[in-house]
Amino acid sequence: MSVSYPARWHELPSDRWTESHVSSWLRCIGIKENYITKLEEEEVTGPVLTTLHREFLSTTIGMKGGQIEHLLKKRDEFLKSESNKLKKGSDLSHKSKEDIKENLLLPGQEPNPSSQKPCDKAERENIPTECSNITTSTGVTLSFCDYQKFDQREKNGRYIKHNVLPPETGIENMIVPCHEYKSLEIAYKLESKKLQTKVASEVLRFACACMNMRTNGTIHFGIMDKIKGKHQHGEIIGIPVSNQEDFVDALDYIEKCFKGSTQQSDARNCIRNPRFIEVIDKETTEKTWVIEYDVVPKASIVKDKLYSVGVPKFSEKDNKVKCEEKVPYYRVGANTPRIPDDDLVHFIQQLREKDQQREEAESSSNQTAVDFKEDQKRKLSILLTCGKTYMDDSLFYIIVTNKFHPEHLDSIGFLVQMNLFCVFDFDPDSKTSGLCGRYKKQKAVDLHFLDYYVSDNPLEKADFKSCFDRTGWIFCNGRNNFPGGEQTCDEKTWIKTRKKQMKKAVSLICNDTLPRRSFVVLFLLMSDVEQPLIETFHEFYAEMNGHDFLALISESKENYKKWSSLAQVSCDMSTLRDISIVEMPLSHVDATVQSIQLSKNKPTRTLPVLNGGRCFLKSVEEAMLDSLEIISVDQCDDTKLEIMSEDEIQQIESYFYRGGKIDWINFWLADKHKCGDIIKRDAYQEANTILENIAHRTKAIRPIESVNIYHQPGSGGSTVARQILWSWRTKVRCAVVKLCKEFTTVCEHAVRLREHEKIDKNNCLPVLLLLEDRNADYIDDLRRELGNVIATKKISPSVLCFILLICNRSNDPERMCRASPSQTVAVTHKLTTAEKPLFTKKLEQLKLQFQPEFILTFVLMSEEFSKSYIKDFVTNILDKIDHSSRITRLIRFVALLNCYVEDSYISVSHCEASFGIDTHVKRAQYHAFVDHLSDEARLIFIHLRDGSTHISSIRNIHPLVAKEILNQLSANLPQSDIAMDLITDKVLINHRFDRDEFLKFIRALLIRRNKKSRGDPEDTAFSPLIEHIIKIGSVQKAVDLLKAAYLALGKDAFVAQQLARLLYTKLRFEEAQEWAEEAKSLAPYDTFVLDTLGQVYKRWFYHLYDTLEEKEPSPERGTEIIRIALKGISAFRASEKTPKKETASLNRSYYGEVDVGCRLLKFLSGVDVFSNNTGKSDLMQYLLTDYIPAEVKKPWQMFHQQLKGLQKSLCHTLECISEDLSYFQTDISEEDEELDARDPEQVYNPREWLTRKSAVYAGFFCTLLDDSEQVAESNSTDIACPAEKLSPFQRHMKTYQLGGGNVTSILSLLYDRDPQRAGKKLETIISMYPENLTWNDLNQIELANFIFCQITLNCTLPGSSKLMSLQKLQELSKRFVTKGRNMSSASALFLLSLLFWPETSNELSSTGSRILLSAIDALQRIYEQKIQHVSPRKSRIVTHFFLAKAKGLNKIVHRSAIEKQIKGTLSERKLKWLGGEVWKTREVVQLLKRVEGWTENGNLYVKGGTKESKIRVFPRYSASLPNGNECVTFYLGFSYDGVVAFDVLVME
Repeated sequence: MSVSYPARWHELPSDRWTESHVSSWLRCIGIKENYITKLEEEEVTGPVLTTLHREFLSTTIGMKGGQIEHLLKKRDEFLKSESNKLKKGSDLSHKSKEDIKENLLLPGQEPNPSSQKPCDKAERENIPTECSNITTSTGVTLSFCDYQKFDQREKNGRYIKHNVLPPETGIENMIVPCHEYKSLEIAYKLESKKLQTKVASEVLRFACACMNMRTNGTIHFGIMDKIKGKHQHGEIIGIPVSNQEDFVDALDYIEKCFKGSTQQSDARNCIRNPRFIEVIDKETTEKTWVIEYDVVPKASIVKDKLYSVGVPKFSEKDNKVKCEEKVPYYRVGANTPRIPDDDLVHFIQQLREKDQQREEAESSSNQTAVDFKEDQKRKLSILLTCGKTYMDDSLFYIIVTNKFHPEHLDSIGFLVQMNLFCVFDFDPDSKTSGLCGRYKKQKAVDLHFLDYYVSDNPLEKADFKSCFDRTGWIFCNGRNNFPGGEQTCDEKTWIKTRKKQMKKAVSLICNDTLPRRSFVVLFLLMSDVEQPLIETFHEFYAEMNGHDFLALISESKENYKKWSSLAQVSCDMSTLRDISIVEMPLSHVDATVQSIQLSKNKPTRTLPVLNGGRCFLKSVEEAMLDSLEIISVDQCDDTKLEIMSEDEIQQIESYFYRGGKIDWINFWLADKHKCGDIIKRDAYQEANTILENIAHRTKAIRPIESVNIYHQPGSGGSTVARQILWSWRTKVRCAVVKLCKEFTTVCEHAVRLREHEKIDKNNCLPVLLLLEDRNADYIDDLRRELGNVIATKKISPSVLCFILLICNRSNDPERMCRASPSQTVAVTHKLTTAEKPLFTKKLEQLKLQFQPEFILTFVLMSEEFSKSYIKDFVTNILDKIDHSSRITRLIRFVALLNCYVEDSYISVSHCEASFGIDTHVKRAQYHAFVDHLSDEARLIFIHLRDGSTHISSIRNIHPLVAKEILNQLSANLPQSDIAMDLITDKVLINHRFDRDEFLKFIRALLIRRNKKSRGDPEDTAFSPLIEHIIKIGSVQKAVDLLKAAYLALGKDAFVAQQLARLLYTKLRFEEAQEWAEEAKSLAPYDTFVLDTLGQVYKRWFYHLYDTLEEKEPSPERGTEIIRIALKGISAFRASEKTPKKETASLNRSYYGEVDVGCRLLKFLSGVDVFSNNTGKSDLMQYLLTDYIPAEVKKPWQMFHQQLKGLQKSLCHTLECISEDLSYFQTDISEEDEELDARDPEQVYNPREWLTRKSAVYAGFFCTLLDDSEQVAESNSTDIACPAEKLSPFQRHMKTYQLGGGNVTSILSLLYDRDPQRAGKKLETIISMYPENLTWNDLNQIELANFIFCQITLNCTLPGSSKLMSLQKLQELSKRFVTKGRNMSSASALFLLSLLFWPETSNELSSTGSRILLSAIDALQRIYEQKIQHVSPRKSRIVTHFFLAKAKGLNKIVHRSAIEKQIKGTLSERKLKWLGGEVWKTREVVQLLKRVEGWTENGNLYVKGGTKESKIRVFPRYSASLPNGNECVTFYLGFSYDGVVAFDVLVME
């Protein structure tokens, strides 16, 4: 038989084995690879193997006890088996080489599966393919399989085509059947009579031999009996059977062929009727069969008899069947010859001995016929926990099931307590009368069909991520009593239409959603098995690369048999048995699993209530609040402490002290005195005191309070926050806000938690919400949303509803603390005097329990993370490290990421891929990655596991350790090289699992800048890594790194943008231009990217200008400079015209256009042609008229049109910026900060920048207008001249220069600390306009600016002689148009809303009412157009003015007047605005007027001046509307989106 084996240990006696033969055998029995390697190094050959003893294995090889026991047991079994086979004498002498191989293989090939844990079993099964498969000479791999059960009719038995049965065998012990194969691959085509004759001849000869040898036997048809072509000996080929009766009727030859009626009767009793076993063939739909005849020569039948048979033969000559001479046959090895005449007497003499052996064998068989009952409880436990002693939330479970019968539904408690990820349910009635309906009563589920997870439409594409919060319930074959969705279908239709969806869903789970080895797939066969269930098994088996982490429970043996016979297409029968629990009642399964579940099945948890009592929170209700992790009063009380071992408790404790995140179980175990107390740092006491002060006030200052904890990374701030929640869980309702949850969802769930089982909304305990590492925008949005709900529900403002515990990392927590000291605590690495003895004492206690390396972070903390200690610690670890090893490379990567990117890690899946570890198959390889780590790596890495997604990952034990490791390792390999190695590692970059998160860290490494606002030591222009590389003088390395990252991240537009920024800062403008263009091609509508191209030209222009040698260059010399400047302006304008507005606030490119334009004007005035006084007049004419000086006509011929439009475009751009700043608040999000290329002043102080630039722009033209003066950029007020002498252009420029050219500049004067100075400046601006002004004297922009100046002057110098009356301003403003194509600007419409708002509801004329209503309506329409597709966070509107109690112009009060009344730091003042505390301030109450209105269908209105008219008012901040239709009062504000309401109160 030409079968090739890589290591032919099967074919040799053990005393001839070499080291490699021994290694192959060791792998076959499941010994760990590291021990095999050591045994090979010790030159353990076959003879040595026979003498191995325990001491040698333990001391020399370092084997653990379990492995030693296993090896010695298998060695002894093998040697005994080998000895027995050699004693067989004549039987063995006739056996083929394949027989010997088979007999030698069996003892090691099928160890008892119930004798080991699955993890050990998996190690045993981690065998090269030669042990389970054979490889043909043509390279085709064939699988071994088992026979069908002897002398039993199995309804669902099947064979798989091309699988290989064991070789034909001789006699073993008379009860174990011998086997003979016949292929019939040609004979099956014979006509009926010939076929019957052929079958009968083979069956009767074989049966006669078995009866004479007194041995059971089976002859198989459809099995290869020799090697032929590609086919192997024993290979299942199957034959088509057109008429089964031919094989049944073949036995009718018994009467013709056996000698005498007694022998004929005996043969009938011994030869069983044929079994037809279907052969499954994946490649064809044609049915083929294996036909088997069993022979059972009972001692009572065959005793004292010798049987002879005349084999039938078909005579072609006579065309009839003839029987040959009747002769006796016997078995010699695997052959069936006739008994030679010479041996006949001796054979007959031995019959009595054979009869006796048969009787003894039957007797022995009857005594041991009771089925071996394996320990199903232990097996079930191991299958579901992967070898742990208890079941917790460390694994997800995926259930695949069919219809549950009513009696089963009372035994699903174990499923309720399992950490179910999703359920594939093939029962269409499951929701109404099955498992889903019953489960849903206790747990929340999301009901879906398969197509939900595998939609081909990218817009509708969902994933399984929602299953991390709620179990996904997938109806795989429709759902009855549901009007929408899929209908049920038969098996064939399902395979045609839904099998593809199932395949995608399974692939999505296994490859994109859940980490390998983090979930178990459990098949529950509760009713008859159909093909779709089998297809699902095939898909999971294929995607999970084997049977590990698969399990099956079947109460019915028949269901199991059918399932296993179909499932064996993927998985051999012995393996299926290993993963299956059969004939165990579901009630027993339920009790067994619940006994090993760490948590008791508690359907409810308890929450505190206001009167000191408790209320219940059902599991199903809690699951609906999936944006919160709720900490109940009885948190962890459902833990079964009795099944946790001391080692497991110590592991939980040491994980925390090594740097892992603290869990609630840590606090619970400490409270139960099962582990040591957890130190409470001083910050805990401080935060606790702040909370006590907030919670115990008789009346709350504001309904939403906050406490801030700023902590240095790794200083224990997160522990402090969780200690507070743990200690407060009995006093208030506590919850942690989960990451990546929308603030609207969090708000809804927090409100439901507060009001759970409470009717009176004013008498509820507050909710303490922990928010970790959230940016200010998110917190503000959440606070605002909560405030809206409080107002909507009419909850009293003096009731404390929510406390936000905000825990954020900061590199300078003490500075953050100073910004808001009354509600902020800082946690640093430095220990206080009170803390030091606590840490010293705790360290001494921990050292008694743990080795120092198991509590490293705590040791470092006790040393206050001193630089010298960390340096020495890292030096000792890295002292003998191999810098060329893969482990060291990984250490470098992790240190680099941990040093520069907060919360970064590398998933274990990435590490295993990098190391080339095959992690897809065996449970035993769960710790494969850890086994590959060096001792140094194990010291500095901590193994993390995400509590929701179960993603295993590694990071350094502390950020400061990572920093020192990187510092020391970069002495051998610079950080730029480490980063380049990381980014160009295709295995890591392209690894599919958790790829998005890994690439996010890479992007942050290269793009995220340091910001003081986040607590960083300084603001940086680039990411700290890039800054570091540049600092050590390697600009080109930084460039190369970004280029590599650009490609590695799939041509990332934002990396290209950063590269362009880096290049232009280093004056490499041509390259910067190329990369900016590249970024633009990839993100053509992104304003940050488009703005960068303009910035390239801007910096290029600045550089050419600043390095110009001539003070007064010629027109020719200035050509290139002007070209670059105009290119910059064009680039900025292209960005401004982007059709897709990503943000509501104005495109930042307007700022760049103004910068370049103003600088270009300055350059033009310095060109020699225009540098003298006459030239200035020429320049003015050149820029403002059609005049072109001869000197520039030709050199600048390409620029004339653009230069002549420069003044108008600058004026328009400044006006656009002003209007935008009038609309929106100027704060910028953290995400935008990373990409913004503008100057810091433009980002953080845009109003001051606009005022300054407006003066620069106007100052240029004012200088040109006055040839006799050299006027610098000045804010002087003595430059006025009689208004009548000024042309409109001169007036425009003069007012611009003074700060009256746009709304923003005018209103910014209200923030001048010297109101007198601001007032004088406004009077000077107003004097620029003619006296006795009429609306025809000015254009609309000038008129709007004039009126704004009047209103602003009244706010700064109320008694000024330059002021006009309200009526006069109203008259002037009637020129503004509120409708049609010529509608006035938003600023003009805003003025109408201000001027025409009535002081009392009765005083407004019908004309005034019409103007007001029309203006407000137009404002709202313009605003709605402006903020299309914009998130609320990016469109925060500025409220400029409020309605006061005074009359005339004094009714208009600017926001600055209110802000002066609010005390505290910037953060505290902001809180008072957000929380509505402003409106309770005495001075504000005295100043502002409360307006009466009403709510109607969720909207707020006031009377519009006539009976029919009404004006809609929009609520702001926490001034949301009450439910129902109510009369209300509120403070009125004026903003560019209309009139707005603050502090809405229901009228009593």
